[in-house]
Amino acid sequence: MSGIKTLTHFYQEIYTRKTPKSREIWLKMQQIVPYGVHSNWRIFDPHPLILARGRGSKVWDVDGNEYIDYNMAFGALIVGHANPVLVERIKQKLEEGTIYGFETEYSYLLAEELLKRFGYEMIRFSTTGSEATMLAVRLARAATNRPKILKFEGHYHGTFEILAVGLKPEPRQAGHPKRPRSVPAGLPYRIMPEEYAKYVVIAPWNDIEAVKQIMREHGNDVAAIILEPIPMNMGVIPADKEFMKSLREIADEYNSLLIYDEVKTCSMWYRGAQEYYGVKADIVAVGKGLGSGLPFSAVLASRELMELIGPRKVPHGGTFNSNPISVYGVYVAVKELLTEANLAYTHKLSDELAKGYKDIIEDRKVNAYVSHVANRGIVYFSKEQVKNWRDVKTKVNWGVWYAWCLGMLINGVIPQALAPDDQWSISIMHTKEDIQKTIEVADKVFSEIRGKLVTPIPLEEAF
Repeated sequence: MSGIKTLTHFYQEIYTRKTPKSREIWLKMQQIVPYGVHSNWRIFDPHPLILARGRGSKVWDVDGNEYIDYNMAFGALIVGHANPVLVERIKQKLEEGTIYGFETEYSYLLAEELLKRFGYEMIRFSTTGSEATMLAVRLARAATNRPKILKFEGHYHGTFEILAVGLKPEPRQAGHPKRPRSVPAGLPYRIMPEEYAKYVVIAPWNDIEAVKQIMREHGNDVAAIILEPIPMNMGVIPADKEFMKSLREIADEYNSLLIYDEVKTCSMWYRGAQEYYGVKADIVAVGKGLGSGLPFSAVLASRELMELIGPRKVPHGGTFNSNPISVYGVYVAVKELLTEANLAYTHKLSDELAKGYKDIIEDRKVNAYVSHVANRGIVYFSKEQVKNWRDVKTKVNWGVWYAWCLGMLINGVIPQALAPDDQWSISIMHTKEDIQKTIEVADKVFSEIRGKLVTPIPLEEAF
């Protein structure tokens, strides 16, 4: 399509004119940082935004442009940007020191609060979601004396080797949809030994018959089934509730453990996704959703499982685990901010946003649909419903999605995390006015997109 100017090009030109300082800083960064960003999920064409500050539901870039933010640090900020309650408390705590290498009283108080909230017996704190899921896998292997983990294609559990398999595979590499291959991340480069992938069994999401067949072959060697209860690294694709119930039954049948990666979903409902599905996991990993902008994660399980951790048993350590600033801040967040009433408020606003998008899509006759649950959602530019990773890769028009994102950005709205497989997040500091303005902007952008030529994005560039 070289030589043909599309709506995408028009939006890119406006975006570039509005964000010259972002581009200037990014160009300098690109010389010393791969792609000019410190996380692959922040890559954005023609250049990423460079932000200066955030407050409430809004952020401002280095050029002074204001945006209603629905990225919210990839769902880490359900409390909102610079929540005044949290900021004031942390300011006071900072005067007492940032880290000691010892526990504090709040190590106990937060542990007690989270155990009561999620309904488990023991807990260990870490710093990142990757560390939490890594500990969960170690516990499962120790408890069962089995080597294999079953995970689902497209689910993200961190970037460490064992779970960075079947992450975002290309369909031509991934094998049959009902019997996916264990494709290591990073192909064609060999960033991990092939042997690692042999211990990770990949299954398709939302296909219980396929899971049953795979477990018939591997079940006696499977230590645990791990999953995102709401997969949010392929948008928002809730599991059928019967599917979740059946996973619990299959895990029990094979004496495998069931692990929920609730690093993001822990702030969607007061008691996490287990509240939504009514199905309890053996081990749950929580993280940034509760962290509220502070580095935090935790693993919760029964006393029997957790007492496998210790010297000459399951290793687990970390200087920043249970650091006083994070622990105190998360305690304030879960006690005072991430309350049942406040989370219900975010659900209501998210419902209003979803309805607004749905009405516009219907009125403008755009090939798109909305998937949302609790305080998260996504607009899929697809005629058909997306049910799993293969659908995400093959049924969605990512060229239209990218043009839509650019159109929203130049009109002052960050509609979601700026990655094609992410979603919007609603914080307790978003307002009805934010939702109304967003719907007005969306109507304008959808009307511009409908029937216009946009630049297609090849799959390998979209992901």
